[in-house]
Order: sequence, then C-alpha cells, then structure tokens
Amino acid sequence: MKRFLARHGVLLVLQILLVMFLVQLANEFSNGALRVFGIHPRELFSLPFIFTAPFVHGNWLHLANNALGILIFSCLTLVRGKRFYGQASALIIILGGLLVWLLGRPAVHIGASGWVFGLWSLTITLALFEKSVINVLISCLVILLYGGMILGVLPNQPGVSFEGHAFGALAGVLAAATFGRRYRKWKWR
Repeated sequence: MKRFLARHGVLLVLQILLVMFLVQLANEFSNGALRVFGIHPRELFSLPFIFTAPFVHGNWLHLANNALGILIFSCLTLVRGKRFYGQASALIIILGGLLVWLLGRPAVHIGASGWVFGLWSLTITLALFEKSVINVLISCLVILLYGGMILGVLPNQPGVSFEGHAFGALAGVLAAATFGRRYRKWKWR
C-alpha cells in the first residue's frame, strides 16, 4: 500500500499536509507568531516568505479548508505525474506569491489558498491546451463540483486575500500553458 501511495504521489501530498498541520500546531503554541512568515506586499524582507506563506494559516478552519483543496487538486494534478505536479506547483507558488508581493493590499497574506486556486485553474485549463479525453473529463468534473470557487477571486470577504486567490488562479492558467504540452502521459483519444 505504501509503495502504491508513494508511486502515485499521494504520500507526497500527505507529507505536505503533515507539514502544514505541524506548522499550524507551532503557530498555535506561539500565539500566532508564525504569521510573520506570510507575504508582506512590497516589503523586501518578506520576499523569501513567498515560499513559507502557503504553509502558515490563520486558524484550524483556514487550514482545514486549504488542506481539503490541496488534497483534491493535488491528486488530480498528480494524474500527470510527480514531475508535472512539482513544476506546476513551483510556478504557482512563486508567480502567485510574487504577484501578491507586488500588487497585494498592505496586509499579511498567509495560507495555501493561492496554491489551491492555482491547481484548480490548472486542472480546468489543461483541457484547453491539450484536448484529450482525460483532460476534458477532469476539467468538466472540476467545473461541475468546484465551479463556485470562481467567486473566491472577487474581493467579497474582509480579511481574505482575494489577491492570493486571483493571482494563484492566473498562475495555474500559465502553468497549464507552459507545462501542458510537455507531458502527454495521459493522452487518451
């Protein structure tokens, strides 16, 4: 079973979620002190925090919401392989984080929402760049079950980084355009 989970990348996703859980536990014990490792727009000292911000969450509910999204959309992305998942995730985290750093509101932006929205838009838009049965099926399934996420890119909730959502989604589309044609492992016609 462990070999199957490792081979298909599920073990990797579970390890990512474990790190997020441990970071949240440390954040709770430190009375929220780890929030400083979020993205502070246009503050030079916080540029490296583009890589830490996805692992820091405001509370357990915030983590639970993002953990569910990471689990679902990571597994859907891993259908194309671990290398594709790693490269797409890196592009989403870096580009989405840089855009938040450049254009975000003056607040501390934390959480994996940008990553989740990036993987979400990636799974949808891959069908545009590689028209295969599996891509179209995954895209339709994601739109049917999670199409309402599009509302998350709008500034409709105070205290929520819609910038992270919007820029993550944009980075996911760019990841689909950049990496989509390189990986034809699942090309069913």
